[in-house]
Amino acid sequence: MPSVPSSKETAVNGPVCPHAAKLHNHTNGESKVIKVDKLPLEDVEEKARTIQINTKSTSPDRKWIRPDLPSRCKWSLGASNADSPHTQVPRTVAPTILPNILHRIGETPMVRINKIPKAFGLKCEILAKCEFFNAGGSVKDRISLRMVEDAERAGALKPGDTIIEPTSGNTGIGLALAAAVKGYRCIIVMPEKMSMEKVDVLRALGAEIVRTPTSARFDSPESHVGVAWRLKNEIPNSHILDQYRNPSNPLAHYDTTAEEILEQCDGKIDMLVAGAGTGGTITGIARNQKIVGVDPEGSILAEPEELNKTDKTQYEVEGIGYDFIPTVLDRAVIDTWYKSNDEESFNMSRLLIREEGLLCGGSSGTAMAAAMNVAKELKEGQRCVVILPDSIRNYMSKFLSDKWMVDKGFLREEDLMVKKPWWWNLKLQCLNLSAPLTVLPTVTCQKTIKILKENGFDQAPVVDEAGLILGMVTLGNMLASILAGKIKLSDKVSKVLYKQFKQIRLTDDLGKLSRILETDHFALVVLV
Repeated sequence: MPSVPSSKETAVNGPVCPHAAKLHNHTNGESKVIKVDKLPLEDVEEKARTIQINTKSTSPDRKWIRPDLPSRCKWSLGASNADSPHTQVPRTVAPTILPNILHRIGETPMVRINKIPKAFGLKCEILAKCEFFNAGGSVKDRISLRMVEDAERAGALKPGDTIIEPTSGNTGIGLALAAAVKGYRCIIVMPEKMSMEKVDVLRALGAEIVRTPTSARFDSPESHVGVAWRLKNEIPNSHILDQYRNPSNPLAHYDTTAEEILEQCDGKIDMLVAGAGTGGTITGIARNQKIVGVDPEGSILAEPEELNKTDKTQYEVEGIGYDFIPTVLDRAVIDTWYKSNDEESFNMSRLLIREEGLLCGGSSGTAMAAAMNVAKELKEGQRCVVILPDSIRNYMSKFLSDKWMVDKGFLREEDLMVKKPWWWNLKLQCLNLSAPLTVLPTVTCQKTIKILKENGFDQAPVVDEAGLILGMVTLGNMLASILAGKIKLSDKVSKVLYKQFKQIRLTDDLGKLSRILETDHFALVVLV
Protein backbone atom coordinates (compact mmCIF):
# COMPACT_ATOMS: atom_id res chain seq x y z
CA MET A 1 0.00 0.00 0.00
CA PRO A 2 1.53 3.34 -1.00
CA SER A 3 2.34 5.66 1.85
CA VAL A 4 1.53 8.60 -0.40
CA PRO A 5 -2.23 9.20 0.04
CA SER A 6 -3.60 8.48 -3.39
CA SER A 7 -6.08 10.62 -5.30
CA LYS A 8 -7.32 7.59 -7.23
CA GLU A 9 -9.15 4.48 -6.09
CA THR A 10 -7.14 1.39 -6.90
CA ALA A 11 -7.73 -2.28 -6.31
CA VAL A 12 -5.30 -3.54 -3.70
CA ASN A 13 -4.70 -7.17 -2.87
CA GLY A 14 -4.00 -8.17 0.72
CA PRO A 15 -4.41 -6.04 3.82
CA VAL A 16 -5.54 -2.49 3.15
CA CYS A 17 -4.10 0.52 4.98
CA PRO A 18 -6.88 1.93 7.19
CA HIS A 19 -5.57 5.46 6.64
CA ALA A 20 -6.42 5.30 2.92
CA ALA A 21 -9.11 7.80 1.91
CA LYS A 22 -10.86 9.04 -1.22
CA LEU A 23 -10.21 12.46 -2.68
CA HIS A 24 -13.10 14.72 -1.66
CA ASN A 25 -14.63 17.70 -3.39
CA HIS A 26 -15.46 20.69 -1.21
CA THR A 27 -16.83 24.09 -2.12
CA ASN A 28 -13.89 26.38 -2.47
CA GLY A 29 -15.41 29.85 -2.49
CA GLU A 30 -13.34 32.92 -3.33
CA SER A 31 -9.61 32.38 -3.33
CA LYS A 32 -7.22 34.98 -1.99
CA VAL A 33 -3.74 35.83 -3.17
CA ILE A 34 -1.16 33.81 -1.26
CA LYS A 35 2.30 35.17 -0.49
CA VAL A 36 4.89 33.17 -2.45
CA ASP A 37 8.60 33.04 -1.68
CA LYS A 38 10.58 31.77 -4.66
CA LEU A 39 14.04 30.32 -4.53
CA PRO A 40 16.37 32.40 -6.74
CA LEU A 41 17.09 30.19 -9.74
CA GLU A 42 19.06 30.38 -12.97
CA ASP A 43 17.11 31.87 -15.90
CA VAL A 44 17.07 28.56 -17.74
CA GLU A 45 15.28 26.91 -14.84
CA GLU A 46 12.98 29.78 -13.87
CA LYS A 47 9.97 28.82 -15.96
CA ALA A 48 10.14 25.19 -14.96
CA ARG A 49 10.55 25.91 -11.26
CA THR A 50 8.32 28.95 -10.61
CA ILE A 51 5.45 28.14 -8.27
CA GLN A 52 2.20 29.41 -9.72
CA ILE A 53 -1.02 29.30 -7.75
CA ASN A 54 -4.24 29.58 -9.70
CA THR A 55 -6.26 32.14 -7.76
CA LYS A 56 -9.02 32.40 -10.38
CA SER A 57 -10.05 28.79 -10.79
CA THR A 58 -13.21 28.35 -12.81
CA SER A 59 -14.08 25.20 -10.88
CA PRO A 60 -16.28 25.69 -7.81
CA ASP A 61 -14.96 22.45 -6.34
CA ARG A 62 -11.89 22.00 -4.19
CA LYS A 63 -10.06 18.69 -4.52
CA TRP A 64 -8.32 17.68 -1.29
CA ILE A 65 -8.20 15.07 1.47
CA ARG A 66 -8.93 16.36 4.95
CA PRO A 67 -6.05 15.92 7.41
CA ASP A 68 -8.48 15.28 10.30
CA LEU A 69 -10.40 12.25 8.98
CA PRO A 70 -11.10 9.67 11.71
CA SER A 71 -8.48 6.94 11.80
CA ARG A 72 -9.59 3.39 11.04
CA CYS A 73 -6.40 1.85 12.32
CA LYS A 74 -6.84 -1.74 13.57
CA TRP A 75 -3.65 -1.80 15.67
CA SER A 76 -3.70 -3.65 18.97
CA LEU A 77 -0.95 -4.58 21.39
CA GLY A 78 0.45 -8.03 20.68
CA ALA A 79 -1.22 -8.38 17.26
CA SER A 80 0.71 -10.35 14.62
CA ASN A 81 2.79 -8.31 12.19
CA ALA A 82 1.80 -10.78 9.48
CA ASP A 83 -1.69 -9.25 9.38
CA SER A 84 -0.38 -5.68 9.11
CA PRO A 85 -0.84 -3.79 5.80
CA HIS A 86 2.37 -1.88 6.56
CA THR A 87 6.02 -2.68 5.97
CA GLN A 88 8.10 -3.07 9.11
CA VAL A 89 11.53 -1.52 8.62
CA PRO A 90 14.16 -3.16 10.83
CA ARG A 91 16.87 -1.08 12.53
CA THR A 92 20.33 -1.49 11.05
CA VAL A 93 23.84 -0.92 12.38
CA ALA A 94 25.40 2.14 10.72
CA PRO A 95 28.70 1.56 8.87
CA THR A 96 31.86 3.40 9.91
CA ILE A 97 31.67 5.55 6.77
CA LEU A 98 28.08 6.55 5.93
CA PRO A 99 26.94 6.25 2.28
CA ASN A 100 25.13 9.58 2.65
CA ILE A 101 23.79 11.86 5.39
CA LEU A 102 20.39 10.12 5.47
CA HIS A 103 22.10 7.30 7.37
CA ARG A 104 22.62 9.74 10.24
CA ILE A 105 18.90 9.76 11.02
CA GLY A 106 17.94 7.84 14.15
CA GLU A 107 19.95 6.32 17.01
CA THR A 108 19.90 9.65 18.87
CA PRO A 109 21.49 9.91 22.35
CA MET A 110 19.74 9.65 25.72
CA VAL A 111 21.12 12.21 28.18
CA ARG A 112 20.61 12.49 31.95
CA ILE A 113 19.28 15.87 33.14
CA ASN A 114 21.15 16.73 36.34
CA LYS A 115 20.61 20.27 37.66
CA ILE A 116 17.06 21.18 36.66
CA PRO A 117 15.23 18.27 38.39
CA LYS A 118 17.01 19.11 41.67
CA ALA A 119 16.00 22.77 41.35
CA PHE A 120 12.36 21.69 40.96
CA GLY A 121 12.55 19.26 43.89
CA LEU A 122 12.07 16.09 41.84
CA LYS A 123 13.19 12.77 43.33
CA CYS A 124 13.06 10.68 40.15
CA GLU A 125 15.62 10.41 37.35
CA ILE A 126 14.97 12.60 34.27
CA LEU A 127 16.39 11.50 30.91
CA ALA A 128 16.21 13.45 27.64
CA LYS A 129 15.98 11.82 24.22
CA CYS A 130 17.89 14.39 22.14
CA GLU A 131 16.26 14.26 18.71
CA PHE A 132 18.12 17.35 17.50
CA PHE A 133 21.10 15.04 16.84
CA ASN A 134 19.33 13.79 13.70
CA ALA A 135 20.91 14.89 10.40
CA GLY A 136 18.38 17.67 9.73
CA GLY A 137 18.23 18.76 13.35
CA SER A 138 14.86 17.41 14.49
CA VAL A 139 12.68 14.41 15.27
CA LYS A 140 10.86 15.04 11.97
CA ASP A 141 13.83 13.69 10.00
CA ARG A 142 12.67 10.20 10.98
CA ILE A 143 9.20 10.50 9.47
CA SER A 144 10.41 12.43 6.42
CA LEU A 145 12.81 9.69 5.40
CA ARG A 146 10.31 6.94 6.20
CA MET A 147 7.52 8.58 4.16
CA VAL A 148 9.81 9.11 1.17
CA GLU A 149 11.27 5.59 1.21
CA ASP A 150 7.90 3.89 1.80
CA ALA A 151 6.53 5.82 -1.20
CA GLU A 152 9.54 4.77 -3.28
CA ARG A 153 9.11 1.12 -2.26
CA ALA A 154 5.44 1.29 -3.25
CA GLY A 155 6.33 2.75 -6.66
CA ALA A 156 4.32 5.91 -6.02
CA LEU A 157 7.32 8.27 -5.90
CA LYS A 158 9.53 8.14 -8.99
CA PRO A 159 12.67 9.96 -10.20
CA GLY A 160 11.79 13.44 -11.44
CA ASP A 161 8.65 13.73 -9.29
CA THR A 162 7.86 16.65 -7.01
CA ILE A 163 7.33 16.42 -3.24
CA ILE A 164 4.89 18.97 -1.74
CA GLU A 165 4.21 19.21 1.99
CA PRO A 166 2.28 21.53 4.31
CA THR A 167 4.40 21.82 7.45
CA SER A 168 5.41 24.02 10.37
CA GLY A 169 8.99 23.70 9.12
CA ASN A 170 10.82 20.71 10.60
CA THR A 171 9.10 18.10 8.42
CA GLY A 172 9.84 20.37 5.50
CA ILE A 173 13.52 20.47 6.40
CA GLY A 174 13.58 16.67 6.72
CA LEU A 175 11.88 16.25 3.34
CA ALA A 176 14.10 18.87 1.70
CA LEU A 177 17.14 17.04 3.07
CA ALA A 178 15.93 13.74 1.62
CA ALA A 179 14.97 15.43 -1.66
CA ALA A 180 18.42 17.04 -1.94
CA VAL A 181 20.16 13.69 -1.50
CA LYS A 182 17.75 11.72 -3.70
CA GLY A 183 17.21 14.36 -6.40
CA TYR A 184 13.53 15.29 -6.07
CA ARG A 185 12.02 18.74 -6.49
CA CYS A 186 10.62 19.89 -3.13
CA ILE A 187 7.97 22.54 -2.39
CA ILE A 188 7.24 23.42 1.23
CA VAL A 189 4.08 25.31 2.28
CA MET A 190 4.30 26.84 5.76
CA PRO A 191 2.50 29.48 7.88
CA GLU A 192 4.05 32.94 8.19
CA LYS A 193 4.55 32.56 11.97
CA MET A 194 7.36 30.07 11.43
CA SER A 195 10.88 31.40 11.93
CA MET A 196 13.04 32.87 9.16
CA GLU A 197 15.80 30.46 10.19
CA LYS A 198 13.61 27.59 8.96
CA VAL A 199 13.02 29.43 5.67
CA ASP A 200 16.76 30.02 5.23
CA VAL A 201 17.59 26.35 5.88
CA LEU A 202 14.91 25.20 3.43
CA ARG A 203 16.23 27.55 0.76
CA ALA A 204 19.78 26.34 1.35
CA LEU A 205 18.57 22.75 0.79
CA GLY A 206 17.06 23.77 -2.55
CA ALA A 207 13.41 23.73 -1.52
CA GLU A 208 10.88 26.21 -2.89
CA ILE A 209 8.77 27.94 -0.25
CA VAL A 210 5.20 29.19 -0.12
CA ARG A 211 4.09 31.19 2.97
CA THR A 212 0.46 31.28 4.09
CA PRO A 213 -1.44 33.33 6.72
CA THR A 214 -0.97 31.98 10.24
CA SER A 215 -4.55 32.93 11.09
CA ALA A 216 -6.07 30.77 8.31
CA ARG A 217 -8.02 27.74 9.59
CA PHE A 218 -6.66 24.38 8.48
CA ASP A 219 -9.74 23.74 6.28
CA SER A 220 -9.52 27.14 4.58
CA PRO A 221 -8.25 27.28 0.97
CA GLU A 222 -5.71 29.86 2.18
CA SER A 223 -4.19 27.59 4.88
CA HIS A 224 -0.91 25.75 4.40
CA VAL A 225 -2.90 22.53 3.93
CA GLY A 226 -5.28 24.12 1.41
CA VAL A 227 -2.54 25.76 -0.65
CA ALA A 228 -0.49 22.54 -0.72
CA TRP A 229 -3.43 20.66 -2.24
CA ARG A 230 -3.99 23.39 -4.82
CA LEU A 231 -0.34 23.11 -5.86
CA LYS A 232 -0.62 19.32 -6.06
CA ASN A 233 -3.64 19.59 -8.34
CA GLU A 234 -1.77 21.96 -10.65
CA ILE A 235 1.76 20.47 -10.78
CA PRO A 236 2.14 17.20 -12.76
CA ASN A 237 3.74 14.19 -11.04
CA SER A 238 3.58 15.84 -7.64
CA HIS A 239 2.79 14.16 -4.32
CA ILE A 240 1.72 15.28 -0.89
CA LEU A 241 3.22 12.71 1.46
CA ASP A 242 0.75 14.06 4.05
CA GLN A 243 2.28 13.74 7.51
CA TYR A 244 -1.18 14.26 9.05
CA ARG A 245 -2.59 11.05 7.54
CA ASN A 246 0.39 8.98 6.44
CA PRO A 247 0.82 5.81 8.57
CA SER A 248 4.57 6.01 7.90
CA ASN A 249 4.61 8.90 10.38
CA PRO A 250 3.75 6.94 13.57
CA LEU A 251 5.32 3.76 12.15
CA ALA A 252 8.73 5.48 11.95
CA HIS A 253 8.56 6.04 15.71
CA TYR A 254 6.99 2.67 16.52
CA ASP A 255 9.77 0.83 14.66
CA THR A 256 12.75 2.99 15.67
CA THR A 257 12.28 5.75 18.27
CA ALA A 258 10.33 3.61 20.72
CA GLU A 259 12.71 0.67 20.30
CA GLU A 260 15.74 2.91 20.86
CA ILE A 261 14.22 4.31 24.06
CA LEU A 262 13.44 0.86 25.44
CA GLU A 263 16.94 -0.34 24.59
CA GLN A 264 18.70 2.72 26.05
CA CYS A 265 16.69 2.43 29.26
CA ASP A 266 16.97 -1.37 29.49
CA GLY A 267 13.18 -1.47 29.42
CA LYS A 268 12.88 0.51 32.66
CA ILE A 269 10.62 3.54 32.06
CA ASP A 270 7.99 4.79 34.49
CA MET A 271 6.83 7.81 32.50
CA LEU A 272 7.45 9.38 29.10
CA VAL A 273 6.63 13.00 28.25
CA ALA A 274 6.31 14.30 24.68
CA GLY A 275 4.69 17.21 22.88
CA ALA A 276 1.89 16.55 20.39
CA GLY A 277 1.89 18.02 16.88
CA THR A 278 0.79 15.81 14.01
CA GLY A 279 0.71 13.06 16.61
CA GLY A 280 3.16 10.73 14.89
CA THR A 281 5.86 10.78 17.57
CA ILE A 282 3.49 10.51 20.49
CA THR A 283 1.31 7.83 18.87
CA GLY A 284 4.22 5.68 17.69
CA ILE A 285 5.98 5.84 21.07
CA ALA A 286 2.85 5.62 23.21
CA ARG A 287 1.96 2.28 21.70
CA ASN A 288 5.04 0.89 23.39
CA GLN A 289 4.87 2.60 26.82
CA LYS A 290 2.93 4.87 29.23
CA ILE A 291 2.93 8.51 28.09
CA VAL A 292 2.02 12.08 29.02
CA GLY A 293 0.99 14.24 26.05
CA VAL A 294 1.79 17.95 26.09
CA ASP A 295 -0.42 20.41 24.20
CA PRO A 296 -0.02 24.22 24.16
CA GLU A 297 -2.81 26.54 25.30
CA GLY A 298 -4.70 27.56 22.15
CA SER A 299 -4.51 24.06 20.63
CA ILE A 300 -7.35 21.49 20.76
CA LEU A 301 -5.46 18.17 20.86
CA ALA A 302 -5.78 17.44 24.59
CA GLU A 303 -8.49 15.39 26.28
CA PRO A 304 -10.89 15.84 27.99
CA GLU A 305 -12.18 18.75 25.91
CA GLU A 306 -12.49 20.96 29.01
CA LEU A 307 -8.69 21.25 29.05
CA ASN A 308 -8.79 23.11 25.74
CA LYS A 309 -11.10 25.90 26.90
CA THR A 310 -9.17 29.19 26.67
CA ASP A 311 -9.39 32.65 25.17
CA LYS A 312 -6.10 32.07 23.37
CA THR A 313 -6.25 31.30 19.66
CA GLN A 314 -2.54 31.55 18.83
CA TYR A 315 0.74 30.69 20.53
CA GLU A 316 4.42 31.27 19.81
CA VAL A 317 5.82 27.74 20.32
CA GLU A 318 6.34 26.08 16.93
CA GLY A 319 5.78 22.51 15.81
CA ILE A 320 3.23 21.36 18.40
CA GLY A 321 -0.52 21.85 18.75
CA TYR A 322 -3.19 22.21 16.05
CA ASP A 323 -6.69 23.51 15.45
CA PHE A 324 -7.76 20.05 14.21
CA ILE A 325 -7.14 16.43 15.24
CA PRO A 326 -4.69 14.84 12.74
CA THR A 327 -5.69 11.39 11.53
CA VAL A 328 -2.46 9.78 12.76
CA LEU A 329 -2.91 11.02 16.34
CA ASP A 330 -4.32 8.18 18.44
CA ARG A 331 -5.40 9.96 21.62
CA ALA A 332 -6.67 6.71 23.13
CA VAL A 333 -3.12 5.51 23.91
CA ILE A 334 -2.16 8.67 25.81
CA ASP A 335 -2.59 8.29 29.57
CA THR A 336 -2.86 11.96 30.51
CA TRP A 337 -2.49 15.44 29.01
CA TYR A 338 -0.71 18.57 30.21
CA LYS A 339 -1.56 22.04 28.84
CA SER A 340 1.51 24.25 28.47
CA ASN A 341 2.03 27.97 27.92
CA ASP A 342 4.61 29.95 25.97
CA GLU A 343 6.26 31.58 28.97
CA GLU A 344 7.15 28.35 30.77
CA SER A 345 8.17 26.73 27.48
CA PHE A 346 10.69 29.35 26.39
CA ASN A 347 12.09 29.96 29.85
CA MET A 348 12.63 26.21 30.30
CA SER A 349 14.37 26.01 26.90
CA ARG A 350 16.74 28.76 27.99
CA LEU A 351 17.28 26.89 31.27
CA LEU A 352 18.11 23.65 29.39
CA ILE A 353 20.69 25.55 27.35
CA ARG A 354 22.25 27.40 30.28
CA GLU A 355 22.18 24.67 32.96
CA GLU A 356 22.43 21.44 30.96
CA GLY A 357 24.22 22.61 27.81
CA LEU A 358 21.47 21.24 25.56
CA LEU A 359 21.04 23.50 22.52
CA CYS A 360 17.36 22.73 22.08
CA GLY A 361 14.30 24.52 20.65
CA GLY A 362 11.12 25.92 22.15
CA SER A 363 9.01 22.75 22.07
CA SER A 364 11.79 20.97 23.97
CA GLY A 365 11.22 23.48 26.75
CA THR A 366 7.49 22.73 26.54
CA ALA A 367 8.04 19.02 27.13
CA MET A 368 10.59 19.53 29.90
CA ALA A 369 8.41 22.11 31.69
CA ALA A 370 5.55 19.61 31.62
CA ALA A 371 7.84 16.89 32.99
CA MET A 372 8.86 19.12 35.92
CA ASN A 373 5.18 19.22 36.90
CA VAL A 374 3.87 15.73 36.14
CA ALA A 375 6.98 13.82 37.29
CA LYS A 376 6.54 15.09 40.86
CA GLU A 377 4.41 12.00 41.48
CA LEU A 378 7.38 9.71 40.75
CA LYS A 379 9.57 8.43 43.58
CA GLU A 380 13.29 7.98 44.00
CA GLY A 381 14.54 5.19 41.75
CA GLN A 382 11.84 5.81 39.13
CA ARG A 383 12.55 7.23 35.68
CA CYS A 384 10.95 9.77 33.34
CA VAL A 385 12.02 10.16 29.69
CA VAL A 386 11.40 13.48 27.89
CA ILE A 387 11.49 13.91 24.10
CA LEU A 388 13.44 17.01 22.98
CA PRO A 389 12.29 17.44 19.35
CA ASP A 390 14.60 20.02 17.78
CA SER A 391 17.56 22.37 18.20
CA ILE A 392 18.14 26.07 18.79
CA ARG A 393 19.20 26.52 15.13
CA ASN A 394 15.68 27.43 14.02
CA TYR A 395 15.05 30.03 16.72
CA MET A 396 18.17 32.20 16.97
CA SER A 397 16.12 35.36 16.34
CA LYS A 398 13.33 34.30 18.68
CA PHE A 399 13.46 33.03 22.27
CA LEU A 400 17.27 33.03 22.34
CA SER A 401 17.05 36.82 22.10
CA ASP A 402 16.49 38.68 25.39
CA LYS A 403 14.84 41.51 23.48
CA TRP A 404 12.34 39.14 21.80
CA MET A 405 11.50 37.57 25.16
CA VAL A 406 10.93 40.98 26.78
CA ASP A 407 8.89 42.26 23.82
CA LYS A 408 6.64 39.19 23.97
CA GLY A 409 6.17 39.54 27.73
CA PHE A 410 7.91 36.25 28.60
CA LEU A 411 10.73 37.95 30.47
CA ARG A 412 11.00 41.09 32.60
CA GLU A 413 13.81 43.57 32.04
CA GLU A 414 14.79 43.38 35.69
CA ASP A 415 15.12 39.57 35.51
CA LEU A 416 17.81 39.68 32.85
CA MET A 417 20.67 40.43 35.22
CA VAL A 418 20.71 38.98 38.69
CA LYS A 419 23.97 40.75 39.54
CA LYS A 420 24.24 44.10 37.75
CA PRO A 421 27.61 45.87 37.32
CA TRP A 422 28.41 48.80 39.63
CA TRP A 423 27.64 51.40 36.96
CA TRP A 424 24.23 49.95 35.94
CA ASN A 425 22.05 52.49 37.80
CA LEU A 426 24.24 55.55 37.17
CA LYS A 427 22.74 58.30 35.01
CA LEU A 428 24.06 59.19 31.55
CA GLN A 429 24.74 62.76 32.68
CA CYS A 430 27.62 61.47 34.81
CA LEU A 431 29.52 60.73 31.58
CA ASN A 432 29.94 64.50 30.91
CA LEU A 433 29.19 64.01 27.21
CA SER A 434 30.21 66.80 24.84
CA ALA A 435 27.77 68.26 22.32
CA PRO A 436 27.62 66.06 19.20
CA LEU A 437 28.70 67.04 15.72
CA THR A 438 25.58 67.74 13.64
CA VAL A 439 25.01 68.11 9.91
CA LEU A 440 22.41 70.13 8.00
CA PRO A 441 20.29 68.17 5.45
CA THR A 442 21.49 70.46 2.61
CA VAL A 443 25.17 69.53 3.01
CA THR A 444 26.54 67.28 0.24
CA CYS A 445 27.61 63.70 0.87
CA GLN A 446 31.17 64.55 -0.20
CA LYS A 447 31.46 67.34 2.38
CA THR A 448 29.82 65.20 5.09
CA ILE A 449 32.33 62.38 4.51
CA LYS A 450 35.18 64.88 4.80
CA ILE A 451 33.76 66.37 8.04
CA LEU A 452 33.26 62.96 9.66
CA LYS A 453 36.78 61.78 8.77
CA GLU A 454 38.42 65.00 9.97
CA ASN A 455 36.64 64.79 13.33
CA GLY A 456 37.08 61.03 13.80
CA PHE A 457 33.35 60.20 13.77
CA ASP A 458 31.55 57.49 11.79
CA GLN A 459 28.04 58.88 12.28
CA ALA A 460 26.32 62.18 13.02
CA PRO A 461 22.76 63.46 13.61
CA VAL A 462 21.17 65.40 10.76
CA VAL A 463 19.18 68.37 12.08
CA ASP A 464 17.28 71.22 10.46
CA GLU A 465 17.91 74.89 11.22
CA ALA A 466 15.42 74.75 14.11
CA GLY A 467 17.41 71.91 15.74
CA LEU A 468 14.85 69.19 14.96
CA ILE A 469 16.47 65.77 14.48
CA LEU A 470 15.66 64.43 10.99
CA GLY A 471 17.74 61.27 11.20
CA MET A 472 21.28 59.93 11.35
CA VAL A 473 23.92 59.67 8.67
CA THR A 474 26.64 57.04 8.89
CA LEU A 475 29.94 56.90 7.05
CA GLY A 476 29.47 53.22 6.17
CA ASN A 477 25.99 53.73 4.73
CA MET A 478 27.10 56.70 2.59
CA LEU A 479 30.13 54.90 1.17
CA ALA A 480 28.12 51.74 0.44
CA SER A 481 25.39 53.78 -1.34
CA ILE A 482 27.99 55.61 -3.45
CA LEU A 483 29.74 52.36 -4.43
CA ALA A 484 26.37 50.80 -5.34
CA GLY A 485 25.53 53.79 -7.54
CA LYS A 486 22.47 54.74 -5.50
CA ILE A 487 23.75 58.26 -4.78
CA LYS A 488 26.41 60.66 -6.03
CA LEU A 489 29.00 62.55 -4.00
CA SER A 490 27.23 65.77 -5.00
CA ASP A 491 23.85 64.59 -3.60
CA LYS A 492 22.52 66.11 -0.41
CA VAL A 493 22.99 64.06 2.73
CA SER A 494 19.20 64.02 3.21
CA LYS A 495 19.13 61.26 0.55
CA VAL A 496 20.87 58.76 2.83
CA LEU A 497 19.24 59.42 6.18
CA TYR A 498 19.13 56.53 8.63
CA LYS A 499 15.93 56.83 10.66
CA GLN A 500 15.92 53.53 12.55
CA PHE A 501 17.75 54.50 15.72
CA LYS A 502 17.07 54.60 19.46
CA GLN A 503 16.94 57.77 21.52
CA ILE A 504 17.90 58.00 25.18
CA ARG A 505 17.85 60.87 27.71
CA LEU A 506 20.57 62.18 30.02
CA THR A 507 18.37 61.17 32.97
CA ASP A 508 18.24 57.50 31.86
CA ASP A 509 20.39 54.79 33.46
CA LEU A 510 23.57 53.46 31.88
CA GLY A 511 21.93 50.04 32.13
CA LYS A 512 19.30 51.13 29.61
CA LEU A 513 22.03 52.37 27.25
CA SER A 514 23.85 49.05 27.66
CA ARG A 515 20.75 47.12 26.59
CA ILE A 516 20.33 49.32 23.50
CA LEU A 517 23.98 48.87 22.47
CA GLU A 518 23.62 45.07 22.62
CA THR A 519 21.54 45.22 19.42
CA ASP A 520 22.21 48.72 17.97
CA HIS A 521 25.47 50.27 16.84
CA PHE A 522 24.68 53.61 18.47
CA ALA A 523 22.06 55.57 20.43
CA LEU A 524 21.24 59.26 20.22
CA VAL A 525 21.30 61.14 23.53
CA VAL A 526 18.66 63.91 23.61
CA LEU A 527 18.47 66.74 26.14
CA VAL A 528 14.66 66.84 26.47
